[in-house]
Amino acid sequence: MSSSILLRSAFKSAASKNALRSALQVRHATSSTAQYVPGGPIYKGTVNDPTTFPPSSKVHGSYHWAFERLLSASLIPLTGAAFVTSGTAYPILDGILGVSLVMHSHIGFDSMIVDYLHARKFPILGPIATWTLRTATVATLVGIYEFNTNDIGLTELITKVWTA
Repeated sequence: MSSSILLRSAFKSAASKNALRSALQVRHATSSTAQYVPGGPIYKGTVNDPTTFPPSSKVHGSYHWAFERLLSASLIPLTGAAFVTSGTAYPILDGILGVSLVMHSHIGFDSMIVDYLHARKFPILGPIATWTLRTATVATLVGIYEFNTNDIGLTELITKVWTA
């Protein structure tokens, strides 16, 4: 009889230790101070939570890919035309070349931000980088407009740099 009481009390203490351990694990898993995981911040939610899919859009589908390739391919003849027309002022060529170069750069940097600073993994840094890129793109477009209208223009600049 005494061994059964001893056994029962040992079982209760083991069960209470396991309950205490599992309660501490739950508290630790839901605590606000998350541990560092190599590779960046911790995702919010669990692995069983569904992911949100962006709404379907033609702009981010095959048309977007075709526009990127067309823009990249068009830079070759535009740059060649700037060399051929050296010494003469072509404001339309300056404008098209300026916008094409800036948009090509914007698309490339935006792809890097989407790939490496995704908003789900970096909820603060991702949007900051995106808006910084947008601001820099608009400022660059304004600067190129000012340079083409109030100064020598891109084609003349390419000519001067080439012959310097």
